[in-house]
Amino acid sequence: MIKKELNYDVIILGAGPAGFSCAIYTARGNLKTAVLDVNMFGGQPSNYLEIENYPGFPIIGGCELMEKFEQHIDKFGVEKFPMVEIKNIKLQGKIKAVECNDTVYKAPCIIIATGASNKKLNINGEEEFKCRGVSYCAVCDGAFYKDKTVTVIGGGNSALEEAVYLTKYAKKVYVVHRRNDFRADKTVQERALNNSKIEFILNCIPVEIQGDNTVKNIVLENIATKEKTILETQGVFPYIGLCPNTDLIQNQIKLNNQGFIETDINMQTSIEGVYAAGDVRNTLLRQVITAAADGAIAAQSAVRYIESIKENIKV
Repeated sequence: MIKKELNYDVIILGAGPAGFSCAIYTARGNLKTAVLDVNMFGGQPSNYLEIENYPGFPIIGGCELMEKFEQHIDKFGVEKFPMVEIKNIKLQGKIKAVECNDTVYKAPCIIIATGASNKKLNINGEEEFKCRGVSYCAVCDGAFYKDKTVTVIGGGNSALEEAVYLTKYAKKVYVVHRRNDFRADKTVQERALNNSKIEFILNCIPVEIQGDNTVKNIVLENIATKEKTILETQGVFPYIGLCPNTDLIQNQIKLNNQGFIETDINMQTSIEGVYAAGDVRNTLLRQVITAAADGAIAAQSAVRYIESIKENIKV
């Protein structure tokens, strides 16, 4: 089958805050821009009930904020391709290519803003009970646990924020954390610690999820004593960190030991004409505001790159 070919100055992979920010700045730089995403637009923030740390919005829904980002890129006529099935990505060479089912998107410059996904526990029962008691999105699935008992795994902002959210539905929320203290911000910790529906189980890790048609129990192991206990629960929500979405590019580009893309301060990767922004890159902080800032920098670098190669062609 002969595939349709679409050509651009820059292709942005990912339509979360980093990708949207990239698109605003590349479009303002007069680059013909396409944004592709394997999912619906909005990225991880679309699953957040509320965002409290984005400047200018003391509190705003994640979907609402991402809609505002998307409305902004629409002002510039950026071409959008959500829910595409990407078969292959070619980063090497003067012209980069993203091959989908019936279309090949080509450009001399690519910005990778594919974000990251929740890490898996990698224990027995996790895959078996996915969507049958194991969920990675409290906002998406919390309502299914009305008057039930659920367990959140983790000790960062996401874990404690989602635990508090789940108390709107569940009668009891356990928070299981492998340490004795939390990585979450102090305000987030206080909100969770002061919630009477939340009980904390510290210095423990999950080792197995059990059930029949749905989740019934989770087996925990004490870090120090190795003693195992069975905790009755109808839902398990892992929030133990992030895994970069780099499956289609990891053999082409320099990554760190955790699989995140290495960049310089200009968001330049190890490949000329390829930039990275947001949660997918090796960065100290993964927040909406830092992803958006990364996107602006990557886009400006892309604008300069395209201008330089066009100048070389003229010569």
